[in-house]
Amino acid sequence: MSKRLVILGGGESGAGTAVLGLKQGYDVFLSDKGKIADKYKAILSEYKVDYEEEQHTEEKILNADLVMKSPGIPEKADMIKMLRAQNTRIVSEIEFASWYTDAKIVGITGANGKTTVTALTYHIMKEGGMNVGLGGNIGKSFAMQVATENYEYYVLEISSFQLDDIETFRPHISILTNITPDHLDRYNYELQNYVTAKFAIAKNQKADDYFIYCSDDEITMQNIEKYPTAAKKVPFAYDQVISEGAYVKDETIQISINNNNPFTMSIQELGIRGRHNVYNSMAAGIVANIYGLRKEQIRESLANFKSLEHRLETVTKIRGVEFINDSKATNVNSTWYALESVSKPIIWIAGGVDKGNDYSVLEGLVKKKVRAMICLGVDNTKLHSAFSKHVDIVINCTNMRDAVRMGYQLSNPGDAVLLSPACASFDLFQNYEDRGKKFKDAVIQL
Repeated sequence: MSKRLVILGGGESGAGTAVLGLKQGYDVFLSDKGKIADKYKAILSEYKVDYEEEQHTEEKILNADLVMKSPGIPEKADMIKMLRAQNTRIVSEIEFASWYTDAKIVGITGANGKTTVTALTYHIMKEGGMNVGLGGNIGKSFAMQVATENYEYYVLEISSFQLDDIETFRPHISILTNITPDHLDRYNYELQNYVTAKFAIAKNQKADDYFIYCSDDEITMQNIEKYPTAAKKVPFAYDQVISEGAYVKDETIQISINNNNPFTMSIQELGIRGRHNVYNSMAAGIVANIYGLRKEQIRESLANFKSLEHRLETVTKIRGVEFINDSKATNVNSTWYALESVSKPIIWIAGGVDKGNDYSVLEGLVKKKVRAMICLGVDNTKLHSAFSKHVDIVINCTNMRDAVRMGYQLSNPGDAVLLSPACASFDLFQNYEDRGKKFKDAVIQL
């Protein structure tokens, strides 16, 4: 009799896992407590997957041999508690899909920069002629690609939630971009729990694998000895000289792997600007050098890569005022990079669902750069208490259209209106993409 695979969550990872599960001979059932989007229902119907929505039927779930839990479902959910109590095996999509592919995996995690590093690494490898797929938190479901494609390499963006439910998952190259306090509401407000989740990306690696990390990142360096890995460690940094890895010297990136002829490139030539993007480019560049891509090809790919949507994305300029969409900045550290990289006086739109944020790290930049602040959220009290003493004008708004109009009214030619929320989006928006799109729509309507 075939094993019963129950999938909780009918989004991208759930639908993909259902298809792969069927192809691997499982008896598959998918359950979503909310509504399933039409595009995923179409996939489930096409493959004749048994599913339910807007409910969890206990007798159809608790008889599972194996459960794939979508990353958005917290451990405190009642159904997860019941499954844990009866010792049902629960894994993430990346764990499940990794059992059924021999492809080499580049796995990328971190509090900030992981989406850019993932997209950039994929871009360089694809431009270099490698047979590579893009997945995880970005692009198509990893499981769906394992079921329907035949890639030799995968570049995967992996969240801490996905890493919580791995057992044997082993990337050939893992990247930890940085660790800053984020999602602490999911980790009992304990930073160490979040750190443990992030370092899990390297725990199953072997001696012929690589672990790439930022040696400028304080929390990473405080913890690197606590989480041993057999992989070869390859650091990158801004201004420490590194014999094997990457660093910046005289405004030029230097990458040396296996003591080969170093790869060099001026940071002025990079397609994406800002100090944080120099870090991102170094991390992706190390991967390309490990895989032996031609230096000219790497240089060209780093130069022609364009910034991602919702990440420091210039929407337009209106009468000398630049509107910048950084909706993907859902934590304080991302917003720090945004404030640091904008050289103009800033009208700052911030706010949303606070995830246990410590705003004190932004104080210096806010004092120096922010002329006015627009708080866009249901509850803005924490933002007011953190910044009202540093910014002359602090205004509340409850919708994007008003926030953008107010930002424009408060601005002068030469200013930037920056949406960089430092918070999750779920109080007023579906997700950060929805928030960013509404910002862009409101700017275009001015």
